[in-house]
Amino acid sequence: MPFYEHVFLARQDLATAQVEALTETFSKIIADGNGQVATHEYWGLRSLAYRIAKNRKAHYVMLNIDAPAPAIAEMERQVALNEDIIRYMTVRIEALPTEPSAMTKRGERERERGDRDGAPRGDRPDRGDRGDRPRGGDRGDRAPRAF
Repeated sequence: MPFYEHVFLARQDLATAQVEALTETFSKIIADGNGQVATHEYWGLRSLAYRIAKNRKAHYVMLNIDAPAPAIAEMERQVALNEDIIRYMTVRIEALPTEPSAMTKRGERERERGDRDGAPRGDRPDRGDRGDRPRGGDRGDRAPRAF
């Protein structure tokens, strides 16, 4: 059977549990079509490059699928009818990947790295107090503008 990579973007106002339910629904459609979902990865709630249907963010999910073409066609039909899915794409691939995707590796690297100054994220001192600079954008070296 051919192999496919299917990525879909779900609306930002859905809960993570609802996104997992969508993933299970699509996996069941593939299983009913004599295929199987080899792996699925939830990439999280991420910002979009541009607004899609008034959404600035979306839940990203990737499925690696081993299924015949009619099962993929039925899944794509169901995805297109679902109002919670704002975009999707299915690509045929030569072989199923054995390692995690680049998006998953990136997230793991960011969690391990922490912040640039060595402190874990969220443990930085407050950097808002900079008493040596004037407030309000006025640096003091310019004359005020007349309107």
